[in-house]
Amino acid sequence: MEKGKATYLMVIARVFPMKTMASPFDELVCYDKPSDSLPYFDEVHVSCAFTYDMIRAERLARQWSHTGRPVKLGGPAYNDRGGEFTPGLYLNLGYTITSRGCNNHCWFCDAWKREGKLRELEIKDGWNILDNNLLGCSENHIRKVFNMLLLQDRRPMFTGGLDSKLLKPWHVELLKSVRTQRMYFAYDTPDDLDPLIEAGKLLIGGGFNIASHILCCYVLIGYPDDTMTSAEKRLMQTINAGFVPFAMLYRDKDGIVNANWKRFQREWVRPSIIFSRLKGAQFA
Repeated sequence: MEKGKATYLMVIARVFPMKTMASPFDELVCYDKPSDSLPYFDEVHVSCAFTYDMIRAERLARQWSHTGRPVKLGGPAYNDRGGEFTPGLYLNLGYTITSRGCNNHCWFCDAWKREGKLRELEIKDGWNILDNNLLGCSENHIRKVFNMLLLQDRRPMFTGGLDSKLLKPWHVELLKSVRTQRMYFAYDTPDDLDPLIEAGKLLIGGGFNIASHILCCYVLIGYPDDTMTSAEKRLMQTINAGFVPFAMLYRDKDGIVNANWKRFQREWVRPSIIFSRLKGAQFA
């Protein structure tokens, strides 16, 4: 900064079409049209994560344009590639993203289309890692992320998901060293099963206890041509591999879901029901 010139930080009002557990909650975060009680702001960012919320996001953008402040509409739903991560801006403090993009090309996922190939970012403090594919990063980057996690005041969670195909013994050592609270893998397609089984063996061999429920796995259900019989088989295979399964119901771009599938999913996302199933499982 030149001598005699003051610094200026832009004050951004952030508007979201829906609230989630990851949403920030400071005084400049809104989920509806503007009110007279808002503090001063320079600019409005309407951020939309899901395509089925775009109509509401666009309506909010129009409503906020009446404030006379510049309005920007973006987010993952609008194929925002994403740059360096700013803690607390679009996600609650504690959530962090240390890399963007993915080198996998899963048919049901838009991350690789939207963000491109995996790229590492500057590491910002946080305890809940949301990277698309942290284990796809370089060893140097991964170790720096875990060094950061050692400095946090909460045990880490890896809710962005970890790729079982890439899991190695040194990853398990790092996950153990930071006293991981919860880690999630994924069983989305048939070829995920064998790597998931091997990951379970590595993690249990590395000192993780099945009964602790630290080892979790997202299981995609309800996609085109899926059946409830097949979905339940995959969910039970996940349990037998050593993981707590969490059913993730497939949605199309309009967010439409089948009511029967929704009822089925509820039986596989409630921890009390899932844990009762775990008691009788024969782990591989």
